[in-house]
Amino acid sequence: MQLKSIGLIGYGEVGKTFSSGLKVRPGVIAAGAWDLKFASSVQAQAEHAHAAQAGVQAHESMQSLCQASDFVISAVTASNTLAVAREAAAFLRPGTVFLDLNSASPGTKQQAAALVDAAGAHYVEAGVMTSVPPYGIRVPMLLGGARADELARTLCAWGLDAKAVSDQLGVASAIKMCRSIMIKGLESLVIESYATAREYGVEDHVLPTLAETFPSIDWSKQGAYFFSRVVQHGKRRAEEMRESANTVREAGFAPLMAAAIAEKQQGVADLAAAGVFQGLPQDARWQDYADRLIAARKV
Repeated sequence: MQLKSIGLIGYGEVGKTFSSGLKVRPGVIAAGAWDLKFASSVQAQAEHAHAAQAGVQAHESMQSLCQASDFVISAVTASNTLAVAREAAAFLRPGTVFLDLNSASPGTKQQAAALVDAAGAHYVEAGVMTSVPPYGIRVPMLLGGARADELARTLCAWGLDAKAVSDQLGVASAIKMCRSIMIKGLESLVIESYATAREYGVEDHVLPTLAETFPSIDWSKQGAYFFSRVVQHGKRRAEEMRESANTVREAGFAPLMAAAIAEKQQGVADLAAAGVFQGLPQDARWQDYADRLIAARKV
């Protein structure tokens, strides 16, 4: 598989990481990106400057990006997965490989694939199995689709950690979504349990009992990490959990837990957007986050 021109749809954390990292892979001659922020009067200047410094071409439209790329990577929020595939499909060149990194349900990925494949391009789904930092472009990914094995070999030759799990679409996404229910669920449980324990003044009794049951986990350190990740990325996580809920529905079950997790993540994200956690240092303790939650509730 010869992939020479890389195009990233979405120039956020993931898009920036992959565009700058892939542009120096063997055989790659150009890397570009398109993001709605490029057309924003508020953000355009800073985003264009970042792209220029990274050696990434900032395209003026989706059409420009797709027509210049033979390997297009979609790295947007979960709720935009299908809309982006639909827009890109109108401009993809025949034979283009379209890699969908987004955290969406198997059904959403299958709908996106139908649009891309109808354009004569090749859709490959990816389940990104953990946070991109600190792995960068070497973050573990599971690939699915008819061209998954071929693309995995190319990406591995570039030094990435990509594994084809099925030629059937939906398998990689199902793995990712089921895992997300557990990981984002643990985050939500810790935030709710710890903040409640803090309000009652019983955290020094609760955490030691967790350590007795699960001695391999540093519950204080893990709690701080969970709080920080949800505060920083709760909005994106809530969107992912809504797709996880869709995954559960598509399997024929009621997504009671996934829906609740999405609500919890969104609630913390809303408080973060309102400035509740503003000023907390990167190494803040979980107690610091919990105290802000308690104070916000009492306002």
